[in-house]
Order: sequence, then C-alpha cells, then structure tokens
Amino acid sequence: MPADLAVIGLGHHGLPLAQAATAAGIDTVGYDTDPRPAAELAAGRSPADGPLTVPEVRRMLAGGFRPTHDPAELGRVRTAVLCPPTPLGPDRALDLTAVTDAARALAVRLRPHTTVVLESPVPPGTTEGLLRDVLETGSGLRAGRDFHLAYSPGRLDPGSRTHGYAGTPKVIGGLTPACTESAAAFYGRLTDKVVRARGPREAETVKLLETNFRHVNIALVNEMAVLCHELGVDLWDVIRCAETKPFGFQAFRPGPGVGGHGVPVDTVGAHRPLRLVELAGQVNERMPAYVVRRAAALLNEHGKSARGARILLLGITYKPDLPDRQGSPADEIARRLMDLGAAVSYHDPYVPDWRVRELPVPRADSLYEAAAHADLTVLLQHHRTYDLQGLSVKAQLLLDTRGATPAGAAHRL
Repeated sequence: MPADLAVIGLGHHGLPLAQAATAAGIDTVGYDTDPRPAAELAAGRSPADGPLTVPEVRRMLAGGFRPTHDPAELGRVRTAVLCPPTPLGPDRALDLTAVTDAARALAVRLRPHTTVVLESPVPPGTTEGLLRDVLETGSGLRAGRDFHLAYSPGRLDPGSRTHGYAGTPKVIGGLTPACTESAAAFYGRLTDKVVRARGPREAETVKLLETNFRHVNIALVNEMAVLCHELGVDLWDVIRCAETKPFGFQAFRPGPGVGGHGVPVDTVGAHRPLRLVELAGQVNERMPAYVVRRAAALLNEHGKSARGARILLLGITYKPDLPDRQGSPADEIARRLMDLGAAVSYHDPYVPDWRVRELPVPRADSLYEAAAHADLTVLLQHHRTYDLQGLSVKAQLLLDTRGATPAGAAHRL
C-alpha cells in the first residue's frame, strides 16, 4: 500500500517524527534495517529505552502507523526521511555506517520525484557527498534533477512538555532551491515554522553548533560547581541570580555527567579540531569521578567508609521522566562506587532492571525505606515522582547532584 512518508530508522531520531506525522494524518510507514524495532512496535510495545511510551505507540498504530521490516515498502512513498543513529566511533568521529545502510536500502527502490531528507547528526558535507553518492549509484537517478535531496537537523527535546514538534522550528537545507521547497512543503505539515538554510552543509552545521553549544555550557557550569564547592559558595544561588539578567546569559545547570543522543563532536573529518569542544568533553567526562569523590568524602565526614557502605542511587536515566539511559553517568558512577567496595542499589520508576558489569543491581521497591536504610542516597536524576522534601527527611545522608532539593535539605553538588 503506498504511503506519504517512510521514516527509516525507528530509534530516538525517527520515532518522534513518525509520531508527529501520524498525529497530523500523514500516512506513515516506519522501516529499520534491524527487524527488532519494527516487531516491537507492531506488537504495541516501545523498543527498549525508546523515546515513546506504550500508550503513545498504541495511539500511533490506531492512527495508521505501519512499522515494517520489508524494504519493498520504501519504493511506494512520496517522502523518505533517514533517521538512523550516528554514534561516536573509536576515533571520536561520527560513525555513518547506519546512514550508509539505510541509504542503500532506499536507493534500490528510489522512484523519481521522491523527496529524501536526512535528519541524523552527520559531519557537514555528508548529504551532498556520501548520501548523494549512495542514492545515485543505487538508483541510477540524479539528485536535484530526478529526486529531491535535503538535510534537516533533528532538534527535539525528548519528554518536554513545553517544546513539542509543531512548536519547534524546522531548519531545512536542500541540494537545490527546488529541493529545499519540496522538503519545506513536507515539514510545513508538521511544524508551525520552517527555516530555510543556504544549503545542506549549513543545515548540517546547525546541528553541530547546537549540540556543541549545550555541551560547552554544561562543562562551564560543571567546572563552576567544583570551584564553588571548594570556595564554599552556593552555585545554585549564583545561577538563580545570574539568570535574572535579561541579555547575554542563558542558564545551564551542573550535574553528574552529560547523557543523551546528541554527542559532542570535537573533530570533523580531516578539518581542524574544535579545541573548546574537546576540552568541554574532558570536563564533562570527569564529573562521574567527581561525584564519587564527593560521596566518599561525605561518608568519611560522617565517620563511615565507602567500603561496605550501603549507597542508593536515585534516577539512573539521562533525562527526567523518561526511560532512556543513553549516555547516563549512572553506570560509571555505580562501577566506581563498586570499585571502592560499596554495596550499590538503585531506585528508578522508569527502569525495572539494571545491570552493571553484567551483574544485576538490586532495585529498591520502597523508596523511603531504602533511603532510611542506606548510609548515603545520591540523587542522579530528578523524576517528577520524587518527593525530595520527604526524601531529605527519611535519608540518613543525601547528596543532590541536580540542585533539586530545598535549600539546606541536602548536600548539593
């Protein structure tokens, strides 16, 4: 059955797009080179650590969304959006293997007049280089003449109740002006505002800038957190006051590390490295070790050793109120605490099972009881379900890495 849209890559980039398109009444199929996501979705389940809840998946299916592992479906769509993952490789450059695989699956079935858009984070030049070559070689068609080709950076805030798909402007850069307008016509059905970039390279670099902006600024406040602790300064009060400035400042807050799917890129191909981004990455990567040092110091101040201490970790996802653990610092923090000889347990309403070093970590069923029993409770993620005022009363010792507890109720990062 023909469809308006094929979303290729049913992960954290593709599923929110498929959800928005289905809700807008666009006939949508979802394809992944891995058969497992399509099978899970077809059964009404969200893929592991996926960005959607089970009720959201079921609403999509009821709205006509069709997950599939049959690549033949790709040859019967008007628009194809590629959303495969692009993780950092061993050389700290983005790994484009999944993008290449997705493009090859589409290329042999690509029809004239189709609009093809890439949304995955990629180095500038990928759309008009690697992607164009794979599509043209596999299809025998010419980009910009026989089919439209464009790039549009994904820029959603997972779990946000403020910034939904429709309210987030969509940046689009096409290979030709006609390619840009074709992609703009499609996204205009999903979002209130379309922003036209000069071309694909500019649109690709938008994603690079936005992601690195986040990581650099988080690194700055993480360094400030360490400094302010040494100086005896309340950083959270500093941020509260600083964000009243109506210009030239945007508030970021420190934490135990930086997770998520938007990885910082400090080197782009053979081009010069981004030194500031490289340094920011080093600062942020040190935060789990710093949290563990603070935890050990707190225990020591209260006459206890980390060895043999019962430590409860609260919230092990990378973002509040989501099951997604991509890049969460909780894993490294747990490993380091275990190396010190601590007995680690956890509580997270979104994560029923957690394994570290292939071993199950005990999950607390009763939060207050577990906090009262633990020598130290460490808040790593502030889920809305946590009553931090009540928790601060029950916990023997509480380290808040998110600055979420009432002032004076806990030791803050």
